[in-house]
Amino acid sequence: MSRNMTCAQLLEFKQMLNFRTNFEQRKPDKQTRKLLLYLFTSTRGGFTRLRIIVLLLQKSLNTHQIAQELKLDYKAVQHHMQVLEKNNLVTKIGKKYGAIFHLSDFLEINITTLNEAIDKLDRKMNHKKVYL
Repeated sequence: MSRNMTCAQLLEFKQMLNFRTNFEQRKPDKQTRKLLLYLFTSTRGGFTRLRIIVLLLQKSLNTHQIAQELKLDYKAVQHHMQVLEKNNLVTKIGKKYGAIFHLSDFLEINITTLNEAIDKLDRKMNHKKVYL
C-alpha cells in the first residue's frame, strides 16, 4: 500500500467522522483516550482496525463481508474483530459465522477521540527516520 494512498484514506476517515459526530459530545476520560490511541496507533494492525471501524460506521456487517469489502484475509479480520469486541468497541449480534458486528455505544459516545488517533497515525506513518 502506498504512503499517498494511506494518507488519502486517513483524511477520508477523518472527514467521515467529522460528518458523523455531533458537536455536543463529551470529552473522553483519560483511560478511554489511552485505550483508543493504543489500539489504533501503538499496535500492529491499528490501521486495519481503523479501516474496519470506518466501514462499520456505514453499515453493520459480518466477518466475511468485512473481509470482502476490505480485501483482507478472513482470519485476520476475525482476529481484529475479537480485539475490537474484547475492548468494547464493537458489539456482535448472533453467534458463529453469521454474527453481525456494529459499533458499540461506548465507541459511539467516544467517537471524536478517533480523530486524535487518525492524526497520530498519520504523523506516525509519514514520519521519516533520519539517522545521523
